[in-house]
Amino acid sequence: MKKILLLMTILLLMLLTACGGNQSEGTNENKEETAEAFTIGVIPVQTEGSMEGAMEKLQSTLSEKLDREVAVEVYPDYNGVVEAMNYDKIDMAYFGPLTYVVAHEKSGAKAIITQLIDGEPFYYSYIITHKDNPWNSLDELLEKSSEIDFAFGDINSTSGSLIPSIELKDRKVYESEDTHSFNSVRFTGSHDATALAVQNKQVDAGAIDSAIYNQLADSGKIDGDQIKTIWESEKLFQYPWAVHKHTDEKTITALKEAFLAIEDPEILDAFGASGFTEASNEDYESIRQAALKEGIIKE
Repeated sequence: MKKILLLMTILLLMLLTACGGNQSEGTNENKEETAEAFTIGVIPVQTEGSMEGAMEKLQSTLSEKLDREVAVEVYPDYNGVVEAMNYDKIDMAYFGPLTYVVAHEKSGAKAIITQLIDGEPFYYSYIITHKDNPWNSLDELLEKSSEIDFAFGDINSTSGSLIPSIELKDRKVYESEDTHSFNSVRFTGSHDATALAVQNKQVDAGAIDSAIYNQLADSGKIDGDQIKTIWESEKLFQYPWAVHKHTDEKTITALKEAFLAIEDPEILDAFGASGFTEASNEDYESIRQAALKEGIIKE
């Protein structure tokens, strides 16, 4: 009898332990499912504070459309978003064309959406100066380059650095931040900082994204009447939203549908956009060629 009771006690303890273990595992699984968010990193096309409200709205919109938690974070610099994608810290990113090309090479990031500006998926690199300055073209500006204080945006920006630097290299006045024919060269870190530096006469000229420049002027964040454009690049394909290489097709489809449906003016204005459209890796081949030319990526 004692043996039977002992055996029953052991079996009961084993059963309780198994049940408790399963319950614990189930709880952990539920916690993991609840905690897992779809994360998006965004480059600082404007200073972070000016994008905060729009990013909160975007986060809410995408969370509703994807039926899961979405977390959107504006990074302090362009390269931080590339590295976040490279080290699997984010599921999606809003890149500049150059940073997208780098991220595609490094980690297989895949462009799926881009923005429209007045119905077109293109923009330009501008070089701007204050209206009080005598120069009306880049040629005139460079006649006395040694007297010019010049500003780029982020060093990894397509329109704020890559494209204008190639133009200036072709004109034999710029090689790097330390080797150039200007009085000084600086990197402001963002397009709005460049625009303000030109407007406030802290620099003589600067390179900027045309769409962001127009959005800053239209919103009153800068006084467009105080600035003039003295150089414009060829057409550039707009900034891509790219997903991690392991993103499933169902999620990609849901993301495309969500972006294509966005009409909120605050979200659109943050990117100087009139809407969104689909994009692919092939749309950025000209930027890839420019990056190869500059040695930013390798064949």
